[in-house]
Amino acid sequence: MIQPPRFNVLGVSIAATDYRQATALVVEAAHARQPFAVAALAVHGVMTGALDATHRRRLNRLDLLVPDGQPVCWALRWLHGVHLASRVYGPFLMRHVCAQAAAEGLGVFLYGSDNTTLHALHKALVAEYPGLRIAGVRASRFKRATDAEWAGDIAAIRAADPDIVFCGLGCPRQEMWVDEMRAELGRPLLAVGAAFPLLSGRRPMAPAWMQHAGLEWIYRLAHEPRRLWRRYLVYNPLFLGGVLLQMLRLKRSVGDDDGSPLPAERWS
Repeated sequence: MIQPPRFNVLGVSIAATDYRQATALVVEAAHARQPFAVAALAVHGVMTGALDATHRRRLNRLDLLVPDGQPVCWALRWLHGVHLASRVYGPFLMRHVCAQAAAEGLGVFLYGSDNTTLHALHKALVAEYPGLRIAGVRASRFKRATDAEWAGDIAAIRAADPDIVFCGLGCPRQEMWVDEMRAELGRPLLAVGAAFPLLSGRRPMAPAWMQHAGLEWIYRLAHEPRRLWRRYLVYNPLFLGGVLLQMLRLKRSVGDDDGSPLPAERWS
């Protein structure tokens, strides 16, 4: 399948795509047993790349960066005239991929979060998508992996032999994980943000009208102020200011990846 065009948003190459195309690309790679790294980026995800040149290179070498947040879609419109029908929200992308995986007999692996969430997520997914095969699950350690732990994760996922791997370590660790694991596993790997706690029912999802209006951040901040205040009250204004400077062509362009090795970031 033809890859969607990608556009510069604060130096991060966001794909102009939708659920249908993104799902088809993942499923195609799963059938071909080819590595295909996907990340769903909202404002926070874009800003992790905009503010860190090394991480920006890591993001831009992933195969598909989808516009998870409504403000990211607006930035595509303001900067490049790209009009998308909707964002590609990580939890909903996971739903689309799971539905297609169930229909085509593909197995999925769930990596990240804690055992309680994984148990609830496993139960919710197989209830919603009859026939979906969960090849395995593995909880996060919430720290950097030792060499032995990293090798153990690779061995466990290979032994489960999934067709698709979902990662829910949180931004930016999950993007680092899919980048590092892509060559090791040779499968589609999707960094899907808060999909694990949201789809498991362990965290409430913002009402549809707030999501459409780009106000989901208010809902999430109200529910988790101590964890999320910096993400929204610092990064959101920085994102809007950066987009304005890029619109006015006052922000310098970011150079391409020079191909030099990136440091290993083995989060688990």
